[in-house]
Amino acid sequence: MAQLRRIGAAKQARKAMTATRTIAFMNQKGGVGKTTTAVNLAAALARTGRRVGVIDLDPQAHLTLHLGASVSDGRPSIYDVLVDESTLVDEAAVTLPQGLLLLPAETDLAGAEVELASAPDRASRLAARCAASKAIRGLDFLLIDCPPSLGLLTLNALSLAREVVVPMQAHFLALQGLSKLLETVALVGAGVNPHLRVSGVVLCMYEGHTRLAAEVVADLEGFLDAARDQPVPWSGCRILRPPIRRNIKLAECPSFGSSIFEYDAHCPGAEDYLALARDLAEGGAADTADADGGRDIERVEATPVVMTAPRGDGAAPRAAAATAAASESNAAS
Repeated sequence: MAQLRRIGAAKQARKAMTATRTIAFMNQKGGVGKTTTAVNLAAALARTGRRVGVIDLDPQAHLTLHLGASVSDGRPSIYDVLVDESTLVDEAAVTLPQGLLLLPAETDLAGAEVELASAPDRASRLAARCAASKAIRGLDFLLIDCPPSLGLLTLNALSLAREVVVPMQAHFLALQGLSKLLETVALVGAGVNPHLRVSGVVLCMYEGHTRLAAEVVADLEGFLDAARDQPVPWSGCRILRPPIRRNIKLAECPSFGSSIFEYDAHCPGAEDYLALARDLAEGGAADTADADGGRDIERVEATPVVMTAPRGDGAAPRAAAATAAASESNAAS
């Protein structure tokens, strides 16, 4: 009964924020461009006139540092929001010069998972806190930078979010990790957030001139196409365009506490993120009320993305046939 009440509270929290597109940026592998994408997509969306908020749920606080913010003495952070019931989201939120609303992180956030371990609402506390925030409910977009792990902080993000966007590199090992990440999303969806969908993949540090990049993209597209008619949370997922080209300016701007648009608005990185923001915004949110055509989302295991060895003729391999065959085998059994 207590579990049902917690699920109901999380559901009410998400209902209160239906006008806000809440997107979790998630990848359990570090160094893939997750924080860079969260920061610069938020800044790009703000430049198009949207009201945008960002939540830093990573104890490393890299998103907070990237935006030139910090948690001053005595001021609450997302850590206080999670562990102290008397701390309100609106007390911790900071309005930045870029026009963004930030819920900053600090290193104390690393202890939040231990402190919340015995709390009955440990996985849905963030959703409940944000639903009570007038500032959050007034946003068009709320972007959440998850830690590079699948712990309690990430579960809180997935309990709040309606969408998951996966930043990744066009590398073989990144494809293998994607399957496990999708399984996690499916489990969370079955448990506390049935409306959760994986809406997009962002290719970061992209090197389009390489054969490897072309092969990985082809395998990924085949994998996603094979899931179109399946009752899984990633059935509507697509590769967001354009891919983010490798650009040294994107690596430099965090040390100046700014997004790429304050640092160099005319570099390739800024151009890519602005175009990506348009694609994300114009693509629209997945129909979270009935995104799977009325079918129940099953507890599933994601079929691993199959990548064949590069062939001498340079032709890009395809994973669609292997994925479809595996799906037919599972259905037959």
